[in-house]
Amino acid sequence: MSTQLNLQTSRISTVVPATPRGEKTGEYNLNYMDLLMKLHYIRSIHLFDSEAVKDLSISDLKAPMFPLLDSCSHVSGRVRVSESGRPFIKCNDAGVRIAESRCEETLREWMDEKEYSVDGLVHDHVLGPDLAFSPLVFIKFTYFKCGGLSVGLSWAHILGDAFSAFNFITNWSHTLDAQAFPKSLHISNFTKPKFLSNSISDYPISVKKATLVDNYWLPANDSYVATHTFHITSKQVHHLATTFTSTKTNTKYFEIISAMIWKCIAQIRGDFGPRVVTVTTSNVSNGVESEFPKNDLVLSRIETNLSPGESNLSELVTLIAEKKMNENHILEKFVEESEGKGDFIVYGAKLTFVDLEEGDFYGVKINGKKPIMVNSDIGGVGDEGVVLVYRGPEDDIGNTGRMVTVSLPGKELDLLKCKLEKEWGI
Repeated sequence: MSTQLNLQTSRISTVVPATPRGEKTGEYNLNYMDLLMKLHYIRSIHLFDSEAVKDLSISDLKAPMFPLLDSCSHVSGRVRVSESGRPFIKCNDAGVRIAESRCEETLREWMDEKEYSVDGLVHDHVLGPDLAFSPLVFIKFTYFKCGGLSVGLSWAHILGDAFSAFNFITNWSHTLDAQAFPKSLHISNFTKPKFLSNSISDYPISVKKATLVDNYWLPANDSYVATHTFHITSKQVHHLATTFTSTKTNTKYFEIISAMIWKCIAQIRGDFGPRVVTVTTSNVSNGVESEFPKNDLVLSRIETNLSPGESNLSELVTLIAEKKMNENHILEKFVEESEGKGDFIVYGAKLTFVDLEEGDFYGVKINGKKPIMVNSDIGGVGDEGVVLVYRGPEDDIGNTGRMVTVSLPGKELDLLKCKLEKEWGI
């Protein structure tokens, strides 16, 4: 069966804030974390069946964007570079782009062909080469033959983290349904992570300097990085938690899944595998969750003398849960000393595990109906690879498994698929 969708993009338009700023354009100053993330992009799709979107026109879908952009004007701005070389965002109401597309296949045919892939349903979006004309956000509405709809988001990471991106789409859907904005995507019972103080080195190892592709804000890779999403059912996750680890009862699924994949990748790469990895978590240490888009992340490194490929799962789980070393203060110093001019890879500089478990990504609803499937990946990933872990759809009895999106060099990803299927039944 063909793996290419019959997609036809019919129109691209622009949505701007509902309240014109006129000549009162401002500037949004980017902090160190924004600048670290400037070469990365968050891409997501929400798939809805025909019942959820019946009688909704493209005008209906675009209308909520106008008031939504009033609350976060920098999202519809454009990047500029100051005389010193430090980027900032000009809040000039240039707008976000809306792409309209049609697919001559049904949602089921798409899922049979492409599984969970976002390719084709998210606009091909990279900043540059002329930053003054590069939108920071693209939203792509794709209508399927069956009447279903895909809402595809491409979000420049410089604007904010994955929770900010998903919160933006959630607020759009609530405005579409004439509901109040939700306060947050974070689940209230999320446990704040504990971090060890970092005193080993003044040079951060969770990022690396990047070479750009031409004049685009996209890092060059030494190998082709492919992406695949695994759906681990609630039964499979429970089996992992109870059978293959001897950890405490409060162990997170993220930690178990990350340990499992770390071990598999280490075996694939040989020579005992990567002994330094990066873990990215949401920063909720101040107890305040903001609706305003921002990069509110903690980047931590984990170093071990163990051989990950030969370690048992519980040892790796303990490392991930208890041995993270927060690099944020070093990263801030590192970026500011370069006056914000550097180009860096974060995701994939080292093998990177991204904890998105506390996000309710199924909070996006149209006509009160949840999407039948949500998926997300990250653009601009380095050669070491990235693993995203987030909640999957509810099963028939209300339990949720996990979606795990992995980006790795193509040959490694193929070997990982075989390994997970053979050894873990995934």
